[in-house]
Amino acid sequence: MTLTNSILESAFLRDVLDQPQALALTLEKLEIKPTLRKIASQLKDGVFRRVVLTGMGSSEYILYPLHIDLTEKGYTSIVAETSELIHYLPRLLDPHTLIVVVSQSGQSAETVRLLEHNAGLATVVGVTNTVESPLGELANDLLLTHAGEEASVSCKTYVTALVALRVLGALLTGGDDEKERSELMHVIPAADAYLKLWEKHVFELSLKMTDVRHWVLLGRGASLAAARTGALTMEESVRVTAEGMSSAAFRHGPIEILSSETSVLVFAGHGRGRDLNISLHDNIRELGYKCALIGEEEDGVFRIPPLPLSGRAVLEIMPIQMLILALASRMGIEPGRFLIARKTTTRE
Repeated sequence: MTLTNSILESAFLRDVLDQPQALALTLEKLEIKPTLRKIASQLKDGVFRRVVLTGMGSSEYILYPLHIDLTEKGYTSIVAETSELIHYLPRLLDPHTLIVVVSQSGQSAETVRLLEHNAGLATVVGVTNTVESPLGELANDLLLTHAGEEASVSCKTYVTALVALRVLGALLTGGDDEKERSELMHVIPAADAYLKLWEKHVFELSLKMTDVRHWVLLGRGASLAAARTGALTMEESVRVTAEGMSSAAFRHGPIEILSSETSVLVFAGHGRGRDLNISLHDNIRELGYKCALIGEEEDGVFRIPPLPLSGRAVLEIMPIQMLILALASRMGIEPGRFLIARKTTTRE
């Protein structure tokens, strides 16, 4: 397979390969201010009755691991798409609510509308890559990622927001945020080693996707963030049909879409759902359909190096990025180039 200039010169490839540096800068410069520590203390003391986690698209999906962490520690956590929060769940905006808002631009239409609707009612913690934005200016406190300029679809901003949220999760749930930051540093060399083999990964995938028209990404627990974000990124980057959902939901009907033109990717994950994910993978293969596992025990492009849970969640998205490059090469298009949408959605 010969890579075309549409791949080699694409902003998407540059952003993908820049992820280790973006992770390093974010973890080095991530600032936990006294005001944020006070908010965490107020959560522990019961000042807030609930934590609402909100974003749009991948900025919503990325919040699911934090939702799990908060719930496991006994807090009432709600994940709500920002548009739904504004128009159908506005009663959650009160002084007893802590809102965590993720928006890489800090100025998407729904984020701006939320800040207007809230008008100081609920306490807002923002996670963004853009300090000079409505979210940067109006949030009660801010975690600023350092992904740098991102010209294409979300990749650097996704992984840097993910590590920022892991640090925030440790803080909010009474853990050691500095220890969490230190452990996350191990993901940088792992990501760098994986991405140095990007051409090999892309070539490997180009051999595996013959006659595939439909893609399904499945996971459980924290891996749902990668499954849903991966499918979304495939759709916007190379305009293929892709769907991300829970492994359990797939058995409840969507399994009927299996065909010779469908390929399923299952994130092996960890914990109680891991064996179920592997069983689903094996079942799909036994039925004679295309299916692959993404996990620590796999080989090649689908292998995730052994890391603590927080770091593993960062690496899970990278095989999907390799798949996007392979699909773009096969289709002869530039990956990640918007034709209809824009990088920042400014209209509801």
